Amino acid sequence: MNKRSSAPARVIAVMTLVVALVVAIAVIGSVLGGGDSNDSSKHGHGKAARHARQQKRQSIPATYEVESGDTLISIAHHNGVTVHRIEALNPEVDPQILIAGEILKLR
Repeated sequence: MNKRSSAPARVIAVMTLVVALVVAIAVIGSVLGGGDSNDSSKHGHGKAARHARQQKRQSIPATYEVESGDTLISIAHHNGVTVHRIEALNPEVDPQILIAGEILKLR
């Protein structure tokens, strides 16, 4: 019985495992907001960060008129607000059944 060498397969398996580990660490680091903790704008400190928040708030429209085919996710993404915020401001609205022409509060 001839025994085949599986050394190349083992090397490829180890390399694949290492690459997967590096990718997992990179994804977790970006999700957790890794980076320099001294960056004041990232944590909302300083005049520049305050000004940026004010500009962002002013760019969000006060209301949105639902169009055919809209979902809360698409509305939130398009207007720069969270779905949770839309739901909190519009408790009477069923997120599963949006009616075209309905007015939603965004801020």
